[in-house]
Amino acid sequence: MPTANTPYDPLDNTGAEPIAEVARPDEQIAAYLGRFGARFIHTHESIAIEVAGELRGELDENLSVPFRLVPDQGVLARVAKWRRLTAEQRLALVQERLNADVLDALHTQLQSLILTVERRAFKAGLEPARFLGALQSGRELASRRCQIVEDRLADAIIHKREESQRDVALRTVPLARYPESFTLAAGLRRRFVAILGPTNSGKTHRAMESLARAKNGVYLAPLRLLALENYERLSEQGVAVSLVTGEERRITEGATHVASTIEMLDIHRRVEVAVIDEIQMLEDLERGAAWTAAVCGVPADTVFLLGSVSARAAIEALAQRLDCALEVVTLQRKSPLEVAPQAIGGLNRLQRGDAVIAFSRRDVLEWAAQIARVGHKVAAIYGNLSPEVRRTQAQRFREGEADIVVATDAIGMGLNLPIRRVVFTTADKYDGISQDQLPVWLTHQIAGRAGRYGMHEAGFVAGFDDATHRTIARLLKIRPDALPTRGFFVTPSLDQLQQIASATNENQLGKLLELFSRNIDLSDDFFLPGDFSEQIERARWLDTLRLTLTQRFTFSLVPISMRVSMLSDAWHNWARNVANNRPNYLSHDLESFERAKYPLQAAEDACKKYSAYAWLGYRLPDFFPDAEAAVAIARETSERVDRMLAAQNGSKASHHKPDKKPQRRVVRHHGNRRH
Repeated sequence: MPTANTPYDPLDNTGAEPIAEVARPDEQIAAYLGRFGARFIHTHESIAIEVAGELRGELDENLSVPFRLVPDQGVLARVAKWRRLTAEQRLALVQERLNADVLDALHTQLQSLILTVERRAFKAGLEPARFLGALQSGRELASRRCQIVEDRLADAIIHKREESQRDVALRTVPLARYPESFTLAAGLRRRFVAILGPTNSGKTHRAMESLARAKNGVYLAPLRLLALENYERLSEQGVAVSLVTGEERRITEGATHVASTIEMLDIHRRVEVAVIDEIQMLEDLERGAAWTAAVCGVPADTVFLLGSVSARAAIEALAQRLDCALEVVTLQRKSPLEVAPQAIGGLNRLQRGDAVIAFSRRDVLEWAAQIARVGHKVAAIYGNLSPEVRRTQAQRFREGEADIVVATDAIGMGLNLPIRRVVFTTADKYDGISQDQLPVWLTHQIAGRAGRYGMHEAGFVAGFDDATHRTIARLLKIRPDALPTRGFFVTPSLDQLQQIASATNENQLGKLLELFSRNIDLSDDFFLPGDFSEQIERARWLDTLRLTLTQRFTFSLVPISMRVSMLSDAWHNWARNVANNRPNYLSHDLESFERAKYPLQAAEDACKKYSAYAWLGYRLPDFFPDAEAAVAIARETSERVDRMLAAQNGSKASHHKPDKKPQRRVVRHHGNRRH
């Protein structure tokens, strides 16, 4: 039986002024309350009955559970009404609201709660008393307090599970042993050959000659365009080579070599020679993990690492960590690079063979239009163009069909063009967060495209206006910072996520990615999780669909911009169809571009859409059966984009020849938009 408490005046207990009518309850009410271990309390302007007692655990007899609660029927009346009741009415009300049946119901309610808490707490490795102590709050209805106990237990179980998952994830994928996850490469005695130097120093030529002579090998490129260029280079040398990118496959029967984008590395195919291009991309927060994976995981006897001299220390650190022999070859630029004595100063001073650099699609198109109007034929290259269009635009410039190429920094990687002079229209670039001065390394990389060896005796660099010219000249005098020698980025593979899922019983992709990102054993910080926040954002939505983990992981990586409504809508619809077990068939209307408000933009976005469909088609062929058709349509659409650009920039201009720099629009950027 509950232990009785001395009854007391409910209003005195609250600290309020006593009310005469209830200041001294009659002995009959006091005796009745005493029989049940109860007392009056004042709660929320009402008079109620509070019962105190103690129960024992159902599973643990040593568990003592004291309680002090208001039974759900224990609220008697508001103070004003209580004052108007006679002593007899008060006694009758107390007897109605507190009796053996009410107390039995309270005990049953609490014993059921205790049993539930014991079972759930013990299963989670928690102490039940930690939560059941909340039953001593007093002044609160039993049902409300029981719910609080259950809520606190549920929160603790979630927290405990998260802690357990973190511990398991920590043990499951230790990043300190990341290289060991590439079992084939880890079992080889690999040799690294770093060929480092500026643009136009012959790095790629030397490595590709070794690759062509090897009995088998792989070339890993940062861009589909570069993979295609070196696929053709090897083919022209009589090498049986296949092209493998995310969006395209050109499989040659009996191929001994593969040219691919770096993310498409096959870690299970051993080769004699591998070439990893643009090794300085190790430092890139968004894509650097692909270079880390390639260096750690490419199963080649000899691995050529091509890039900037600034990557030397990072390569040495990786070679030491991977226990690989390292040879470093440093090359000098084959033709001199000079800063022009003065700024260009006007459109009519541009010359055939110039590359005019801007840093957004809009600016490229505006400059191209202005330059075309002063009589030059122009090619345009920017990031939103498909690789095929960039290539054909470059070809127009290379073959003399275009006098001048106007480009973003997309020109800085992988395009071999007969550029005599690089002209910067600005020394600022939006980096996804703010408009800032060009980084030193990027300035060097773009400027280095001037004076292609074998085409020009020297290369020249200039700014269009005086301020830009002075800034570019100063930046070219600064040596780019060396890459860090630790903190190499990694992202989780599907295998690693499946390991974590199996160990933690967690199947939500978003949570698995967060577990990897936040809780993996970093040990000495030599390897660090990269930035896959966008992947996590996609994963959270994908987790609402009935998709397998493999399907969700695949969709989370589709190379498509979620900031373009047409592309985002397509991605969401494709995922919903797969969740409903419906194939996604391809449909297209090439004439729709001409009906769009901005035909060129619509055609560019359509290229991205068809390429993304092809990307999915190679990974989920049952749900994307038209992958080959998508490649063909993307190529056809790219040709249309190229014709649009040629028509826009290739006609002879009017006689107006302005000498002023085009008026640059002020663009306010929101979010992490990149051009």
